[in-house]
Amino acid sequence: MEALDALRLQIEWGADEALLAAPVDRTAAPARGLHPPGQASAPSVMPPAPMLGPAARAADLAALCGTLAELRGALETLEGCALRLTATSLVFADGNPHAGLMFVGEAPGAEEDRAGLPFVGPSGRFLDRMLASIGLDRSKFLITNLIPWRPPGNRNPTDSEVSLCLPFLLRHVALARPRRLVLLGGLATRAITGNAAGIRRTRGRWLDLAVPGLEVAVPTLPMLHPAYLLRTPGAKREAWADLIMLRRALDADLSGM
Repeated sequence: MEALDALRLQIEWGADEALLAAPVDRTAAPARGLHPPGQASAPSVMPPAPMLGPAARAADLAALCGTLAELRGALETLEGCALRLTATSLVFADGNPHAGLMFVGEAPGAEEDRAGLPFVGPSGRFLDRMLASIGLDRSKFLITNLIPWRPPGNRNPTDSEVSLCLPFLLRHVALARPRRLVLLGGLATRAITGNAAGIRRTRGRWLDLAVPGLEVAVPTLPMLHPAYLLRTPGAKREAWADLIMLRRALDADLSGM
């Protein structure tokens, strides 16, 4: 069991490839090779090249995408994420990519997986009603998820799945260049901001988010996920306060243009 636990830990760290045919005993003294007199001995084996983990490869691949169409194409052929093999559809985005306002959720559910669109299930319909109350519809914002494939059984994504998908989400933000960003739920907020505090503590205030590829930080508002609000109606008061805060910020942007 200890060996299995160690292997599982290495996989979580991204060490999913073996570079040598046999394991190397790092505790043994290095072997001495023959060498001409007067020259320093050379190592008998060249040191292995540093491993490039799945998350690092994903970051490199995402950085090469110059358009949203290229980014979607890269996700459609992404290797190394088992979610792509178990999901029915890639759930990329919906709405207006030029609107200047972007929402990021967590992961698709069953209805999103069937439709290939984010936030079309019960929580999505509730979100649409929430945003309509402040005069927003999908012609006025872009919406996507941190994870573009449905995890089996709607389970929570693993840390390795989040680390693999995060570079593509950040590249999505960089290519869309929103003036305002809204993060729906604790998972998206933790992954994107690095703040491990609960969503009830991080919501309700604007944060400045540095995004690779963008010259200036993006004003970012964490909010409660609509699925949480459906389960916890008592939290709707906080959600309404956040919606008012968002509406005022959008109005201020319009007046300053």
